[in-house]
Amino acid sequence: MSLQIILGSSSKARREILTEMGYDFTVMTADIDEKDVRKEKPEELVMALAEAKADGIISRIQTTDFSEKNVEPALLITADTAEAIISRLQSAENEEKDAEPTLLITADQVVVYEGIIREKPSSKEEARQFIKGYSGGHAATVGSVLVTNLKTGTRKGGWDRVEIYFREIPDEVIENLIEEGIVLYVAGALIIEHPLIFPFVESVVGTTDSVMGLPKALTEKLIQEVL
Repeated sequence: MSLQIILGSSSKARREILTEMGYDFTVMTADIDEKDVRKEKPEELVMALAEAKADGIISRIQTTDFSEKNVEPALLITADTAEAIISRLQSAENEEKDAEPTLLITADQVVVYEGIIREKPSSKEEARQFIKGYSGGHAATVGSVLVTNLKTGTRKGGWDRVEIYFREIPDEVIENLIEEGIVLYVAGALIIEHPLIFPFVESVVGTTDSVMGLPKALTEKLIQEVL
């Protein structure tokens, strides 16, 4: 089936994973304050954030020029809310029956360390503290994927958890990671595929693509469910 995909994330890792899965896609991000969405359980938090991102992007569709973004023009529907847009899409009986579906994929991830949820570090010092905690210990990533069919309004989501065990991480390696800066922009300052940190990963219970922010198996399953 021919379909169009919007990846609702600016994450380089998620773009690489979706490309590896064989999909062509457009990138669009939501203008939301993630701190406004709070849940006690990590699974509930990442799902709520994926939902908020999807709603934010759908709301932006009405004001975005998609003429050069390879996105189905039929999505340009004037409405005040994401719910109204989906409602219009569901009731558009005059749409061509064979029109390409457009799927919106949003995702979120947190790190759980000793029962505490960790999001992106707020400073170099917090990133340093995070990574030192992993040294000789273990942490988990909890990531969500939400796929919304913009033609039908069908929305399916799920989450995945991966456990990661570390060897002792030398202070010099930690400082190099901090100075490079990439760890400042990811949940829990955790990037296990990074060349500096990878040698100190003892074991991973789960898949690396899930740790990177987009579990392939779950994403593929959800895509098929909404089609």
